[in-house]
Amino acid sequence: MKLHEGWDEHAQDWIKWSRAPGHDSYWQYHRAAFLPLVPPPGKLTVDVGCGEGRVTRDLQELGHRVVGVDRSLTMARAAGEQSHAVVADATALPFATGSADCVVAFMSLHDIDPMRETVREIARVLAPGGHLVLAIVHPINTAGGFVEGDEVDRPYVIEKPYYEHRQEVFVIDKDGLTMTFHNAHRPLQEYTEALTDAGFAITRLREPTNPDPTTAWNRMPLFLNMVARR
Repeated sequence: MKLHEGWDEHAQDWIKWSRAPGHDSYWQYHRAAFLPLVPPPGKLTVDVGCGEGRVTRDLQELGHRVVGVDRSLTMARAAGEQSHAVVADATALPFATGSADCVVAFMSLHDIDPMRETVREIARVLAPGGHLVLAIVHPINTAGGFVEGDEVDRPYVIEKPYYEHRQEVFVIDKDGLTMTFHNAHRPLQEYTEALTDAGFAITRLREPTNPDPTTAWNRMPLFLNMVARR
């Protein structure tokens, strides 16, 4: 199954999951870590892999003229309830060359099979000097896990080949909601090389995680946020 097929199959579950108040890590702490990295509003901001539109809506509130893009019709329709959203493949964005000064890809590049082609397409629509602001699941997160136990300082073990490119599917049940996640594990260098090859210069790199000191994940990075200049 292609990654986009898995997400489209569970689109309704994702809409419920991501819109439940305080349910997802975006609302708990990742939003506060990501949005300050986005440059001030310009002529056009594109949200690639917008899903149900939470980042699109937040950027609108910050004054951006933003268009959300998602391959899933169900997702794009949900995003379009309160924002401008279109259905399109991330490798064929419906924007003129150099027409955007900012592209955001929040938690989407690891959900796209043709990641390199997507990064090249993002570079095409960005004007020179424009910025890509992205977030992915940290590759160290998808390479291992904590040993069984309740201790906050229990060991974290890299139990899967870090350099292997593989698809992952996992199910999370929380507070009466169930979500099936589909993503790709790739080593960090696959992303940095894709950015460099497309003409980007990485200007910032952040590793946000759960700020709660009583959880084991406070000690390891959950996500990876980057800013890259065209």
